[in-house]
Amino acid sequence: MATTRRNWLAAGAAMGPVSWAMGARAQPAGAPLRLGVMSDMAGPYQDLSGPGSVAAVRMAVQEIAGADLRVEVVTADHQNRPDVATNIARQWFDRDGVDAIIDVPGSAAGLAVSTIAQEKNKVFLASSAGTAELTGARCSPNTAQWTYDTYMLANTTGAATVRTGGDSWFFITVDYAFGHSLEAETSRFVQSAGGRVLGSSRFPFPGTTDFSSFLLRAQASRAKVVGLAAGGSDLINLVKQAAEFGLAQRGTRMCSLMMFITEVHALGLPAAQGLICAETFYWDLNDRTRAFSERFRAASRLGAPTMIHAGCYSAALHYLKAARDLGVARTRASGAEAVARMKAMPTEDDCFGAGSLREDGRKLHPAYLFEIKTPAESRGPWDYYKVLQTLPGDQAFRPLAEGGCRLVRT
Repeated sequence: MATTRRNWLAAGAAMGPVSWAMGARAQPAGAPLRLGVMSDMAGPYQDLSGPGSVAAVRMAVQEIAGADLRVEVVTADHQNRPDVATNIARQWFDRDGVDAIIDVPGSAAGLAVSTIAQEKNKVFLASSAGTAELTGARCSPNTAQWTYDTYMLANTTGAATVRTGGDSWFFITVDYAFGHSLEAETSRFVQSAGGRVLGSSRFPFPGTTDFSSFLLRAQASRAKVVGLAAGGSDLINLVKQAAEFGLAQRGTRMCSLMMFITEVHALGLPAAQGLICAETFYWDLNDRTRAFSERFRAASRLGAPTMIHAGCYSAALHYLKAARDLGVARTRASGAEAVARMKAMPTEDDCFGAGSLREDGRKLHPAYLFEIKTPAESRGPWDYYKVLQTLPGDQAFRPLAEGGCRLVRT
């Protein structure tokens, strides 16, 4: 599938000159590094990733690139299809001289791209793909998983909700690898905290718009908590239709196992208030996140950045720092060596502060349990979250020894 700029290119024009090389053959010696942003440009995840992910990567390029580090960016829309993602990755690596792929919403697509990156000895920097298998049984020396994963989301939301009285759960889950993994992980944390899982219902992706049958099953279970293992427009529709069913009025607590600030914005605080969610980034956490977010808004002409956008910026920035340290020729010659250099260097940026990249490819940084504010609590546009709990990275993410990654030295 050919790379595409589509109509978001104008939104990035304020970033200045970044080369957009389309359909080039493999790069000769001395050529620039080439980053490929593969995302959902027009589907259900376009607001939380998509054009904002492109803008965030371009911000990282503008911040670090120079005469000694020339960088080009290409993009493609994988349409949330693993087969399309596979074709794009092969074309980029084999024909277009792409050195690293960034973002990739959808866990099945992310796992496919990770496999191809290892096969071609290139780099995959996952920001959107959430399955913890990327740093577990299917870890790769060529892959780094940056922003979040299903273990973190389940760990941060599941046990905490049980401790506050939500001890019986029913899941409504998107039917692909990410949703399955998130439901399984959260179930484990719910049960380990003394709670019960009464059932689950899975809906097809993409294409589901009517969630009434799934909500009726959740209502019939009489669970105290309905865990929503979905994202993007699916999550928005679920929350809106749950409100129409009056689940909250019947005492059922809605817990979003993956929620982004763009979804809260689309829902509005009257519908979203009181929902519990976990994220690793919020624009209003501190002075550095506010400064990044101001630059992001100017660069993208979008609203507040999501944690996916923050992860794309942070991952690209660290990769380029490692490339400068390693040398462009060696970076392009071996993706595994480039990722190894990334692991050897501490991470530092305005989105996540200080952190590290673990030997299994897991990026460590804090995670936050948020409650969505009421309209009366909000001070203005995008002021939506209040922090309930902060978990350090080494507590939020899966312990190194438990993932089953073959790269981990025992």
